[in-house]
Amino acid sequence: MTSPVVVSDMDGTLATYPWRAVLGWIRERHPSPAARRFVIVRLPRVVQAATGRLDREAFRVGWMADQARLLRDLPEARLTEMAEWVVEHHLWPGRRQVAIDAVMAAAAAARATYPGSRLLLATGAYRQLGEAFGRRIGADVALGTSLEVRDGVATGALAGPTQNSEAKAAAVAEEAAGGEVLVAFGDSYADIPLLRMAVRAVAVAPDAGLRSEAQLRGWEILES
Repeated sequence: MTSPVVVSDMDGTLATYPWRAVLGWIRERHPSPAARRFVIVRLPRVVQAATGRLDREAFRVGWMADQARLLRDLPEARLTEMAEWVVEHHLWPGRRQVAIDAVMAAAAAARATYPGSRLLLATGAYRQLGEAFGRRIGADVALGTSLEVRDGVATGALAGPTQNSEAKAAAVAEEAAGGEVLVAFGDSYADIPLLRMAVRAVAVAPDAGLRSEAQLRGWEILES
C-alpha cells in the first residue's frame, strides 16, 4: 500500500517569490547584456500583470522561460550554487515561519501515524530552488519546473511545462502514486487544484480568489 503524503506549495506560501533574486544572482555571477536589460524590456508586461490586464500565471510562465535562457551554458553544479544562494540570501530570510511550522507539524503528525509518509514541496520555481529550500524544512521530495540539462550543462530551455496550477497538482499526484494527500498548503488561486486533492486543505494568507474558495469549501485559513 502506498504511503500518504503531506504537500505544500513554496512560492508565497512558505517564502517570498524567487524571481528577482534569481535575476540578481545571474547579473552578478553569470552576466550578459540580456540579463542587464531583462526587466527593462519587460516593463510593459510587468505593468499589465500588476494591473490585471495580463493573467499573472501567464506572466510568470513567460518570465520563467525567458529567465531560463539567461542560465544557458551553466554546469549543473552552478545551478545548485545559484539555488543555495537564493535560498540563503532571499527565500529563507523572507520565509513565512508560521506556515513552515504548520507544514512541519503536519508532516510530523503524518509520520507518527503513518510510518513511511512523506513531505512533498511543490513549487512553480526551478526544481533546484525547491530542493534547496526543501532541505531546510526536511522535505523528502521537491517538485518544480525542470531546467533542460544536456551533458551536464543547462541549455537555456525548460524541460517540460512550468509547474503551476494544474501541472503542479498533476506532478504531486504522480509522485504520490496513489497515496492519500493528507494535508495540502497553498496561498493563491492557482493552488486550488492542489488543495482540492487533500483531505485537509490549508489556505495560507490567501489571495482574494483562494480566500473566497476556502470560505466556500470550508477549508482552513492560516493568517500570518
